[in-house]
Amino acid sequence: MNIPVYIFTGFLESGKTRFIKDTLLDPGFTDGEKTLLVVCEDGEEGYSQQFLKEANCVLLNIDSIEDFKGVTLKKTALSETPDRVVLEYNGMWDMSLIEQEFPANWEIFQIVTTVNAETYEVFLKNMGPKIIEQVGLSELVVFNRCTPKLKEYIRNTSVNAMNPRAIIFLEDINGNAENYYDGLPLPFDINAPIIEINDEDFGIWYVDAVNSPDKYVGKKIRFKALLHKQPAEPPDRFAAGRFAMVCCADDISYIAVFCKMKNAADIVKEETWATLTATVTSEYVPEFQDDAPVLLIDDFQEATAPEEDLIYFR
Repeated sequence: MNIPVYIFTGFLESGKTRFIKDTLLDPGFTDGEKTLLVVCEDGEEGYSQQFLKEANCVLLNIDSIEDFKGVTLKKTALSETPDRVVLEYNGMWDMSLIEQEFPANWEIFQIVTTVNAETYEVFLKNMGPKIIEQVGLSELVVFNRCTPKLKEYIRNTSVNAMNPRAIIFLEDINGNAENYYDGLPLPFDINAPIIEINDEDFGIWYVDAVNSPDKYVGKKIRFKALLHKQPAEPPDRFAAGRFAMVCCADDISYIAVFCKMKNAADIVKEETWATLTATVTSEYVPEFQDDAPVLLIDDFQEATAPEEDLIYFR
């Protein structure tokens, strides 16, 4: 039987320990099961013996990457036989280490990233790729210690572009949380007969559509995109998207939705631009590992590249 692992990551003083404590004492999360609590860094707030007893936790401190890569995890897993594992991960370590070093019967159930809103701007400017790595792998992202001004800044940095699937909450100093997506305006008319997506707004539409595909089902949309078709794909399917930069020049990547069109294999030319008019559907897409928007092409017109071929999610 596999043991579920809950991973909490984020930089030092991002609120991981407090979040973990609240989670482990939540009756909805635990019913007395034994938890192995693996802590990979020392913050200001620790775990007292009283807390460990109350939460039925066994504490394992990992002081270095070398210890994390060693036999300690596996030996402790065998000797303690926990019902679950909670891992407070060091935010400076590569996320790729996690599964490599897990015992065979440990299975990642959820990844949570906590972010101190007060230091977010500094970390984003200096360690943007590391933040993108953490957020990009998380199901839940919580920004704590938010002021109204910091909430505005966080939304303006388009955190949702780092991971359109993540649930994102903004929490104020009193612990009151609001959904990141509440109040985010869309720069296009979602109720228009044909939703016109300007060149600079493709990223905003993409994030919104991937996050909430059902919202667009049955609607018609028009936008300009760079096309890509792999030889192994079904003959009627191709990708339409843009190159996007979330944070810095190191994280430029091609983001796209899949399209279906009769005779696409004969019509679609690799790495060319086209203006597409399509009807939006939603279906399970293996590449997304979830339901995602799929476009049924109504009209296809070859086009020239826009003046700015890179989008920034702003």
